[in-house]
Amino acid sequence: MIKVFLRERLSWILLFFGLQLLTIFITYLDSAIALASITYIVFLSTLIFFVFLLVRYHQETKYYKSLLNWEHHLDITSITEGRSPFEKIIEHTVIAQTERLKQEAAQHLLDLQQEKDELLSWIHEVKTPLTAMQLMIHDLEDENVKAKLTYEWLRIHLLLDQQLHLKRIPFMENDLFIEQVDVKAIVFRELKSLQSWCMQKGIGFEIDLGVTEVVTDGKWLSFIIRQIVTNAVKYSKDADILITSYHKDGQTHLDITDFGRGIDSRDLPRIFEKGFTSTTIHQDNTATGMGLYLAKKVAKPLLIDISVISKLGKGTTFTLRFPKPNDFVMTGM
Repeated sequence: MIKVFLRERLSWILLFFGLQLLTIFITYLDSAIALASITYIVFLSTLIFFVFLLVRYHQETKYYKSLLNWEHHLDITSITEGRSPFEKIIEHTVIAQTERLKQEAAQHLLDLQQEKDELLSWIHEVKTPLTAMQLMIHDLEDENVKAKLTYEWLRIHLLLDQQLHLKRIPFMENDLFIEQVDVKAIVFRELKSLQSWCMQKGIGFEIDLGVTEVVTDGKWLSFIIRQIVTNAVKYSKDADILITSYHKDGQTHLDITDFGRGIDSRDLPRIFEKGFTSTTIHQDNTATGMGLYLAKKVAKPLLIDISVISKLGKGTTFTLRFPKPNDFVMTGM
């Protein structure tokens, strides 16, 4: 702050020393003026000037230091009240701008909440015709048409499900209910919902659950498994998907392994980024780049670590590492 203050007052400092040098120079030219007396006056003036600078530094920088330390969360109570006319102009401007930003932020939050409520309402309303459509598809006699329509219906259902959870995630921590959850029941329920799609693609499942219970939130765990299994089915064909659970290093692990097209090594660091699809098959119009992003985002408050091992053309393994039961003390279980 001292450097900033001296830079700000540099023109005044140069003016003062310029005047002192001019006085000494005139005294040197005019022999009628006593050089010793003028030098003494210049010395006293310089000493007083330095004291003045020191006093002004403490007075002027107090206000600007409060601005530098101001946490920009629209709370202006931490800003020191301005003393000089210029400081008061800044203070009034900051207060006016802050109040305007508060009003705009409140309005944007209200609009966002309204948009979220409208979208959630729309999603719930769409579920009714989707259910009716599912019943109609079930009554079809042409198995080929039935399989194609079921696949398209399932795509719509999964996309709506993603949107529904995407809007709920910001408020997810208010909806958590940590308990002992039956992993086996969740896995089989999710696989059953994808049964028609898997049959169409000739995909089977090998399940070996050495551990059947974990401590987590069942509803959100279902969503995570749904995204990973859906991803596995989408990029697999005529091959089984392996789902195993086991204990390792005192924690429960759940592996979901497919033998599909795999993931390029250069894409692995980015697969959990929002909207990222692929660099190898970039023209894939069916990919949204949201499933794994949402799975990772949901896993964080559940203290579930998701890791992935993949080799292009060989397949992919997603591993869910669950926290120890005592780790949920921090979540308020």
